[in-house]
Parts: sequence; structure tokens; C-alpha cells
Amino acid sequence: MASRTAQQLGDLPPDKRSTQRVALIIQYKGTAFHGWQRQAKERHERTVQAEIEDAIASILGYHTPLQGAGRTDTGVHAAAQVAHFAAPKVIPAERWATMLNNRLGYQGASYDILIRAAAAVSDDWHAQFSAEWRRYRYTFYTDPYPNLFIQPFVWHYYYRPLSESRMLAALTPMVGYHNLAAFHRAGSDRTHSWVEMQDVQCDRSGQFVRVELQAKGFLYGMVRLIIGLIVQVGQQLSPEDFTAIWKISAAIW
Repeated sequence: MASRTAQQLGDLPPDKRSTQRVALIIQYKGTAFHGWQRQAKERHERTVQAEIEDAIASILGYHTPLQGAGRTDTGVHAAAQVAHFAAPKVIPAERWATMLNNRLGYQGASYDILIRAAAAVSDDWHAQFSAEWRRYRYTFYTDPYPNLFIQPFVWHYYYRPLSESRMLAALTPMVGYHNLAAFHRAGSDRTHSWVEMQDVQCDRSGQFVRVELQAKGFLYGMVRLIIGLIVQVGQQLSPEDFTAIWKISAAIW
């Protein structure tokens, strides 16, 4: 059954149905989803994009695509994912945050997605192509015993000590424009492996080791591949060997 809002939109004259581009800032807990991207219907897997698109459709009475700034994998959380969609101008853009949160469970006992803000943007603004940077954070929790309150948001890594200074030394040469084919997973339709890495950070606070990577755009599977190898640097692999791995791969590619 169409919502009351959808019925009201259907009663509008054509000149009142013109659309505007609405941008959303989205938070979600990735453990609840099979990634960002909507999957084929027969797969029956819950995704962030599908959940929000369905909520939008429940308001409008029809489906409209939601374009995200990037695609996160299964289990990856987002503090401020950006996306956009087209909506009738008769609905003030800023109202979309409240309307969607009401349908996504924000008013209920629990929820996995939260729309932090909504705003009108120009028609030539694009969540993916207008983005100037994207930033990923991995947090390692190194205490021998797990912490139940943070467990969903950290990698409980206690097997061997991690050297944050060695990890940072290995990451620093990646800043700049480089061919990072060594961290390009198979299955991507991207035709090259060049990445503009803007910033890298690695530091420790007590039992927490934090790695942050910022780039204009990332390759398919790139962040997880980097983290998998940088852990070896934290243990015993030299920063020079880490750099040699991706530079040699770039020369072969």
C-alpha cells in the first residue's frame, strides 16, 4: 500500500512534481549487512543501499536509485557515507533525514542505519564523482582479552605485538600518486591501478592501534589487502620489503 505521502504526491499537478537532487550523510553498522550494494533479488541478502532505497520508495510510492560515494564490503561500518537520489521538490530536502530514520527504525528499540543529515545539492553534484577524498580507519585491539563493548568495531589482534612505528614507516611512502596493482583484487572492472593516496596515519593509544588511509578513490579490495600486509610489518616484515612488494608489482603490471 502506498504511503500517505506517496498518495499526496500522486495528486500533485505535473508542474509541482519537478525533482531536486538530495544528498544524504549516512551512518551504518556493517555487521548487519552484506555490503553497500543492492544484490539481485534471488540472493535475499540485506544491503545498505537496498534498505534505504526501499525506505525512499515507501515514501514516494515508486523506486528511485540511490548513488553512494563508494561501495563498502560485508562487515565494513560507515561513519559518514555520502549518497544522493532524486526527489520531488515539494518535499523540503532537509526533511528526508527524519522521514527516512522513522522508516529505518531510528525511533524503535534498535537500528543499523542512521541518516545523519540531508540537503539539496546542485544537479551536477555527484556523490561518487564529486568526492574529493575518502578515508578508511582500521582499529586493532591488542589486549589479550576481548572487550565486549567494542568487539564489533575492532580487530582483536593479540597474537603478537604490533609496532605502530614500523607500520607507519611502511605506509608513508605510499603517499602520492602510485600504481598500487599489488592491492587491486581480481574482479574489478577498473582498467588501471593508479591511486592518489593523500594521507596515511598509524598510532597507538593504550591497547588500540589505529591505521587510517585517505585517498581520492580506492581500488577494489585495496584497503583490506593493505591492512593484511601491514600487520606483517607490525610483526616482522621490514618497511622496505613492504614498499618493494607494491613497487615490484607496479613494474610488472
